[in-house]
Amino acid sequence: MAPISFARGAPSPACFDADLVARCAAAALARDGATILSYGAGGGYGPLRELLAERHAVDPARVFATTGGLQGFWLYSTVQLQRRPGRVLVEAPTYDRPLKLLRWQGAEVVGVAMDDEGLDPDALEAELGRGDDVSFLYTIPTFQNPSGRTLSAERRRRVVELCEAHDLHVLEDDPYGLVRYRGEAPPSLHAIEGGERVTFTSSFSKTVAPGLRVGWFIVPEALRGDYDDRAVSTYISPPLLPQAIVHELFVEGRFEPNLDRIRRILGAQRDAMLAALESELGGRATWSTPDGGYFVWLELGGRVEAADLLVRATEAGVTFVRGADFYVGGGDGASAARLAFSYEPPERIAEGVRTLAGLL
Repeated sequence: MAPISFARGAPSPACFDADLVARCAAAALARDGATILSYGAGGGYGPLRELLAERHAVDPARVFATTGGLQGFWLYSTVQLQRRPGRVLVEAPTYDRPLKLLRWQGAEVVGVAMDDEGLDPDALEAELGRGDDVSFLYTIPTFQNPSGRTLSAERRRRVVELCEAHDLHVLEDDPYGLVRYRGEAPPSLHAIEGGERVTFTSSFSKTVAPGLRVGWFIVPEALRGDYDDRAVSTYISPPLLPQAIVHELFVEGRFEPNLDRIRRILGAQRDAMLAALESELGGRATWSTPDGGYFVWLELGGRVEAADLLVRATEAGVTFVRGADFYVGGGDGASAARLAFSYEPPERIAEGVRTLAGLL
């Protein structure tokens, strides 16, 4: 039997509707095949850019469809570090892939503390008060990867105030925001600030399928020319077919019903993870309780080294990602782990948590 994976930040195969994607592909090709199969503008498929621009109330020229979110992060960071050399501020902990990309670029990366309410504005203000140049802040304020935490509405307003006071540029990464299982969504940093300093990015990997590799960025007007030039120079033409498939989902009115179906599947998996943790580890560990997204952050209280536990868990057929991997330099998070509930069905989630509890 395959190992039980709490390591894969990927949607369950049950989330994919291959027939729906196939119908949308055929319809998109029938509607606009000559455009889709040719070279296109660096910013992506025009009708999708217009649709996203309407949803964000911006000029379509500020919308850039990317091959997933991480490609867009690479474009943004290279542009921003060139325009405004300086430190890059990130949450501690944060998504590990951008840390790798920033290291490859030779950037100085500084972790800013967070707690159960997300990024700590006081810690951010203290870091900004150092007086050194800051290139940008990278933040995942909603259902954060790896912690599952969400920045409160009050803190979002405070972060925007700091952004304006210190001329701080922000990259707001929101791939999980629409994958909400309960509660009301707070306003985005981009919406509060107005998009002059905050660049917003999201992806259809979590709401349609990651194999389509369609993300998007809403860049400030001042960055538009640099971003367009960097995009065209990097890949000449984006893949228009998957972007057109996503657009067709909206045209046919199928995006929201499909998203509701995905929410039901993943919401059941989240509930299974939280119930298993309470049953098996209640009183022995603590964990985040996300209202959406893919992840639970498990704190073992310093009693157990996550790296040692991972070795034994892997031998027992369960994988996860150790917390240290999500910190700058890996110096923190030794007794923490990221558990992804997004991939495995509820019965395997319960089995996996029982296995971890037995090892502890």
